Amino acid sequence: MITVRGLRKSYPMGKLLVDALQGVSLELARGDFVAVAGPSGSGKTTLMNIIGLIDTPSSGSVLIDGVETGGLRRRERTRIRQENIGFVFQSFNLLPVLTVFENVELPLTIAQKRTTRAERRDRVEFLLEEVGLGDRRRHKPSELSGGQQQRAAIARALVTMPKIVIADEPTANLDSANGERVLALMKKINREEGTTFIFSTHDPDIWEMANHIVFLKDGGIESERRR
Repeated sequence: MITVRGLRKSYPMGKLLVDALQGVSLELARGDFVAVAGPSGSGKTTLMNIIGLIDTPSSGSVLIDGVETGGLRRRERTRIRQENIGFVFQSFNLLPVLTVFENVELPLTIAQKRTTRAERRDRVEFLLEEVGLGDRRRHKPSELSGGQQQRAAIARALVTMPKIVIADEPTANLDSANGERVLALMKKINREEGTTFIFSTHDPDIWEMANHIVFLKDGGIESERRR
């Protein structure tokens, strides 16, 4: 489903170029539950952003369902991202003027998938109940705790039934009970909807659930294992 070939990414730092990724190659299958691990500065976030079509590589390629994404125009990259990829960011990125319900529903509206208003409502309400926010649907993000905002962001990432979910430390702001709850939901959706999950994480609970673990160090793959 996702093929990464010889991925390199360099950033200017003053007069120097810093190599964030150095020739990373990966094969991720449909329905994988992938944990990308490694110390700070190992290239995890850069890799996730490139796979998610947020950033572009200096060289190398990313193919999604056989489509080479490097040569696509910005509008086409945006369309693929909106229709196929859900994101969970550490910074939540919830819109402050919208309610929790409206924030979660928004990707369905943007993607313009052929769903009725009732279908959108049912999907949003199902996910809010699953992440324990059914009673917070009318609240604004400023009225939620950090952990509640994270759970709203997770529901938003799942609402379009994306083929791929990219999650940057999704359990970092959650207590153990809520962390277990959202991981169980993600595993359920992975199993029932065939969604591919890619986590950048230090959480050993995610490592335990993953069927594919990639360890990065200094911009390259130190080790990789499947089970």
